[in-house]
Amino acid sequence: MLLKEYRICMPLTVDEYKIGQLYMISKHSHEQSDRGEGVEVVQNEPFEDPHHGNGQFTEKRVYLNSKLPSWARAVVPKIFYVTEKAWNYYPYTITEYTCSFLPKFSIHIETKYEDNKGSNTIFDNEAKDLEREVCFIDIACDEIPERYYKESEDPKHFKSEKTGRGQLREGWRDNHQPIMCSYKLVTVKFEVWGLQTRVEQFVHKVVRDILLIGHRQAFAWVDEWYDMTMDDVREYEKNMHEQTNIKVCNQHSSPVDDIESHAQTS
Repeated sequence: MLLKEYRICMPLTVDEYKIGQLYMISKHSHEQSDRGEGVEVVQNEPFEDPHHGNGQFTEKRVYLNSKLPSWARAVVPKIFYVTEKAWNYYPYTITEYTCSFLPKFSIHIETKYEDNKGSNTIFDNEAKDLEREVCFIDIACDEIPERYYKESEDPKHFKSEKTGRGQLREGWRDNHQPIMCSYKLVTVKFEVWGLQTRVEQFVHKVVRDILLIGHRQAFAWVDEWYDMTMDDVREYEKNMHEQTNIKVCNQHSSPVDDIESHAQTS
């Protein structure tokens, strides 16, 4: 097991990011889905928890065979997906990733959003006895993989017309207002002797890249979502999910669907 805490600051408020997060996830999933790979939304509906209250539950299948390194592609099926389950009780969320083909693999992410610059220690109850590395991610100055770079999504160049925020410079977190932080406690498990360290470190690198790209995009797209209400963004989310499912599912039938179809005809 490899545990890390990521802290990602944004030139937004927690209330603003409630809309921005939903918009970014939907648009990003749609953009990254193509040729039978990407994100299929299986379930997205309100959910009530006795402790956390009202929230939203989503289940997705993330098809990513071609995005795996060669040593991983060699041991997984051609049609390979990870199941994502998320419970969004904003400003607190839980996300879990599992894979039926790799039963000893899992990712668990707890997220808390606060209006500060990442200076708080907020996971002591969840991980007080566990050693963890704290990693700060700077959306303006940290490098992203070259294939994902777009100047229009670079916070050093982008400036919002609706908020006047942007063109962030090194050290922007020290005095920018408003500012918020996504605190993410990420646990990766792959309990297979001989591969555990390599896989867990690789997964954390991927998680870090995704967090950096996603938070950059959420800010760079702020003028697209800033005037939306929660009803607006839920409608946008629904439309994007439908379009994304068509892009992903038309390329192949789901293994689960194949099993169910076979059972019905037997």
